[in-house]
Amino acid sequence: MTAPRKPRADAQRNRDRILEIAKKAFSRSGVDVSLDEVARDAGVGAGTLYRHFPTREALLEAVYRSEVEKLAAAERRFAETMAPIDALRAWMLLFVDYIAAKKIIAPALNALVGGPSKVYESTADQIKNAIQALVTRAIESGDIRPDLEPFDLLRALVGVSYVASSPDWPQSAKRLVQILIAGSRPE
Repeated sequence: MTAPRKPRADAQRNRDRILEIAKKAFSRSGVDVSLDEVARDAGVGAGTLYRHFPTREALLEAVYRSEVEKLAAAERRFAETMAPIDALRAWMLLFVDYIAAKKIIAPALNALVGGPSKVYESTADQIKNAIQALVTRAIESGDIRPDLEPFDLLRALVGVSYVASSPDWPQSAKRLVQILIAGSRPE
């Protein structure tokens, strides 16, 4: 068996542009946004959009997966370029943006045949591995107390997003990141 061919650079740029525009459109107008409008705003024809994403559900799922992949890539990038505590803080702030996108996309993913469990299961490990690596690095540097459970940080941020129903919940969640970091310091 041969490996699948890597997409042409222009095709990959089109796909990435469609995903970014779709995320913004879903955030602004909900999941029922016109896909023709998404194609137009992305600067591609409808045929190009449908070639990459044959259904609305395929586009929603791809946007969700793309957000998770960005989180995983950010963990690696932050770990290479920032001090451990700064990398953890930056990643958690990015996680707030991911929650915002997920809150919009989740209802549509829940409506997929068979539900979203397949999508969530295939991406959950990326998120868990990223937060685990960042917290472990911060513990090893002495920036974070050793008894901190990495997933507790994410639970707190997700909790704020669902408790605070106002549109400004992301600002509250970003303030909470600072509080969580401060509270996670060694005594």
